[in-house]
Amino acid sequence: MNKKGLILALAALLFVSPVLAGDNWTSIFDGKTLTGWKASENPDSFRVVDGVIVCGGPRAHLFYEGTNGNTGFRNFEFKAKVKTEPYANSGIFIHTRFQDSGWPATGYECQVFNAPRPGQTGYVEKKMTGSLYAVRNVWKSPARDNEWFDYHIKVQGKTITIRINDTLVVDYTEPVNPAREKGEEGRIVSEGTFALQSHDPESTVRFKDLMVRRLPDDLPTPGKPAGDPELGRIFTGMGRNNFPLVDYHVHLKGDLDTDSVLAKAREYGFTYGIAFNSGLLNMLPDENSVREFLRKYKKIPGTYLAMQAEGREWMDLFTRESIEQFDYVITDSMTVTDFNGRRMRLWMENETEVGDPEEFMEMLVSRIEKIMSTEMLDIYVNPTFLPAQLQSRYDELWTDARKERVIAALAENGIAMEINAVRKIPSLDFVRRAKAKGVKLTFGTNNTGSADLFNPSYWLEAIDKCGLTPEDMWDPETDKK
Repeated sequence: MNKKGLILALAALLFVSPVLAGDNWTSIFDGKTLTGWKASENPDSFRVVDGVIVCGGPRAHLFYEGTNGNTGFRNFEFKAKVKTEPYANSGIFIHTRFQDSGWPATGYECQVFNAPRPGQTGYVEKKMTGSLYAVRNVWKSPARDNEWFDYHIKVQGKTITIRINDTLVVDYTEPVNPAREKGEEGRIVSEGTFALQSHDPESTVRFKDLMVRRLPDDLPTPGKPAGDPELGRIFTGMGRNNFPLVDYHVHLKGDLDTDSVLAKAREYGFTYGIAFNSGLLNMLPDENSVREFLRKYKKIPGTYLAMQAEGREWMDLFTRESIEQFDYVITDSMTVTDFNGRRMRLWMENETEVGDPEEFMEMLVSRIEKIMSTEMLDIYVNPTFLPAQLQSRYDELWTDARKERVIAALAENGIAMEINAVRKIPSLDFVRRAKAKGVKLTFGTNNTGSADLFNPSYWLEAIDKCGLTPEDMWDPETDKK
């Protein structure tokens, strides 16, 4: 064979064979054609443009078939670069197999979706990029539209991890009897191939640098299933039904650091809002401290950043520009000024002279109404808190009339109300009344350390006894003022 023939033969071999990329990584897209891939139902929804697979058009899935049919991937690592146009939806399927039409019935979908379309009605998807779809969801996207981001999936034994831009967002280990509804029986760890999704004609998503590395089939499972199997089943069901599992009121306090907080969030598929106390005598007491904090703080992808405003003078301490650098603002009525101008911190008995309980309650409700109407906040937290001297009389002092006044103030000002897991407030009757008046609700903990970080029993009780649905829950992407 002459030199020219040898070159042509080598070119042909590269065209039909996966390209080895070092460290046992193999390229599964040649950058020019869809050779080695097979599309279902609407093949024209996939094309190659400038070295990139473009997905956009009617529903279809592009399955990797390889060149030798050896696509039975069990343990592996998969990497790709992904870019979404605004509001686009897509996904990467693993452990799946070719089917002519419909959504793939086998394997897991790793979600690609960064933001819902403004003003969208009907079903609004909340499972964001990095989600192990409907099993372990990410409720705040760690990526952005119009920017390339790295997607890294690893399967070892029964453990699936997903990293977006090197941030671990899912660490799921499948239990012995995973909670799956009818029609979802194939959503399990097994073996199979990969598929890229074209979700709909209004979604355009690009993929490039698709690489895979096989791992030995006999590797042990490195992770463990969620600690409480029943909670795991419950939260998987809630996530499947688009019920946002978000705790908007978490503190890095006591023995908690960022890594331990995020590990707890991943266990059941929650997303956390990390709150920093801001106001007189707090971590961030003035504008300079907030600016310095925002300059140094490395925002954790897939989490929210909250300002917890303390005291009633907080809006005079910070500029609107700084406040708006946070994803949302939370405050409570645990620090108020009474009718005589005295500052009262209601959680401190030595600073709280209740006096006549009825007069105190009138003062408290009037102060709550003022907070709702004059302060720049998104969520009212620790709602209906009473000083220790009055907590045993909660149901008596929180009369129907007082409940309705607070709820009216929330509704009129578009402020959400927290269901607090630690203090178990407000009462379930308060939650029912707020729901009936259209007040949005959130979950919150206000933890003091790791011991009280995750105790969701009161949230679940409120969902059950108050009939809460995903539509009742506040979402900063769609409900923030």
